[in-house]
Amino acid sequence: MTHVSPAQNQSGSSGNGPAAAAKALYGGTGSRRITVRDISAAKERGEKWPMLTAYDAMTASVFDQAGIPVMLVGDSMGNCHLGYESTVPVTMDEMTLLSAAVVRGTQRALIVGDLPFGSYQEGPVQALRNATRLIKDAGVGAVKLEGGERSAHQIELLVQAGIPVMAHVGLTPQSVNAYGGYPVQGRGEEAAQQLLRDAKAVQDAGAFAVVLELVPAELAAEVTRSLHIPTVGIGAGPDCDAQVLVWTDMAGMTDGRVPRFVKQYAELRQSLGDAARAFAEDVVGGAYPTAEHSFR
Repeated sequence: MTHVSPAQNQSGSSGNGPAAAAKALYGGTGSRRITVRDISAAKERGEKWPMLTAYDAMTASVFDQAGIPVMLVGDSMGNCHLGYESTVPVTMDEMTLLSAAVVRGTQRALIVGDLPFGSYQEGPVQALRNATRLIKDAGVGAVKLEGGERSAHQIELLVQAGIPVMAHVGLTPQSVNAYGGYPVQGRGEEAAQQLLRDAKAVQDAGAFAVVLELVPAELAAEVTRSLHIPTVGIGAGPDCDAQVLVWTDMAGMTDGRVPRFVKQYAELRQSLGDAARAFAEDVVGGAYPTAEHSFR
């Protein structure tokens, strides 16, 4: 198989020339930030695109330079960055601090900040207050919140206020205590119909995209065909308009088992551990520092 570099990747139905290169989300060119209008245009072109989570400036800069067009400062930071057992304890202070770092580390990507548990469930006014904080204090270009029909009023008010919203249906990790785990959502006719209603509700409320998490592939394909906004899959099969992974899962930093839907593209945990052990052995054995690493 021929390797296609980011600069060569001109997916979509708009051709393969310079104009297509400028428009493409992944591998596109241009100095401005990607916006939600670019996301909508990609859906119209049939262009698939990648999204990764990011929680700090340095990692975000690597992904930005790699051409990742959308980054999510996810409340998954609770599990994989802050040491919590779930996403539930993540606070607005933590989300704002880390979102601002990701924004500072990037130049082109659209940065989406998660609204953590407890920051929007009271209703639209609470959601607007906290989303405004992420927009003003952190500088994100959009926010994400969980829930379908139950969150439609929050989404509607945010969109009316000029805040782009990415919705999230299917498995919603902030509801882990209600689920009793992380089960696949939308199995069975009644559950599938509810998921379809949820997806259409967030679209009607004004969301510019919707994450489908842990949803049967055939149902996710049906939802994608039914909506005019992009779907972003995570454990939802190949037919979504985009795919997202938690970066520590994708890059092999996660210790222990990873979800079935994860494909690991590196073994960074092993590499980082090897580097730390090599450094320690050099220090203990007197091999570091040498004259090369010292000043006179």
